[in-house]
Amino acid sequence: MAGVPKRVSERIVAGVKRYQPILSGARSRDVGEADTVTIIKDMLADVFGYDKYTDVTSEHSIRGTFCDLAIKIDGQLQTLIEVKAIGLDLKDSHVKQAIDYAANQGVDWVLLTNGITWRIYRLIFAKPIDFELVLELDFCAVNTRSDADLELLYLLCKEGWQRSMLGEYHNQKQALSRFFISAMLQTDPVLDVVRKELRRMSPDVRIDNQQIRDVLVGEVLKREVLEGDKAEEARKKLARSAAKVAKAKAAKSLAFVEPAEGTVSG
Repeated sequence: MAGVPKRVSERIVAGVKRYQPILSGARSRDVGEADTVTIIKDMLADVFGYDKYTDVTSEHSIRGTFCDLAIKIDGQLQTLIEVKAIGLDLKDSHVKQAIDYAANQGVDWVLLTNGITWRIYRLIFAKPIDFELVLELDFCAVNTRSDADLELLYLLCKEGWQRSMLGEYHNQKQALSRFFISAMLQTDPVLDVVRKELRRMSPDVRIDNQQIRDVLVGEVLKREVLEGDKAEEARKKLARSAAKVAKAKAAKSLAFVEPAEGTVSG
């Protein structure tokens, strides 16, 4: 993931130092949801770089119901924000209504926060609509000397959003997910390597890829990584990636065999 620009890093560091004691004080007073929303709006501006008059709105109506906050960039809805009182422990159930709102609008991301804990969810447009937790961080535990902590906060910044950093982070996390690795293990290139190693160890044994795949699916991999929407999504992503690579190779091969411009054949 790309590093945080210096100007943005300086703003984040100053914002963290300012708001950590504000949040701790608000938690000790057990402030309610309305006051928590006020703090969140200020944080979105002072820490994350949004213009709270043009980028942040509390009047985004979906099916006649208002979500707590929404972020728009250049007039385009980017994410919905569900805010809970600062003393409330966050649960996935708190975000389900916002997920329904987001799905209705075709929005990929929903943020759930009580000011201290920040949770980022990505929608899975399946039937029924599902969602996954992509990132969770404790703002009061952020270390301003940690590049890793600053990079996580950068994902939520306006500048990071404009560079699709959150999507890049999600792709990287997906690539290391158990579903993706399970799907990868079942592909022919990986099975080819396993088969060659098995034949090297036992030269007289005849083994094909399907036999190895059957063992993986039937005896090695857990059912939870083989079935369901997430497993299917991982398989589809691998198939798209393989098709893209094959197309690029075909185009390169075609370009290599075509005669140069101006060359007369025959």
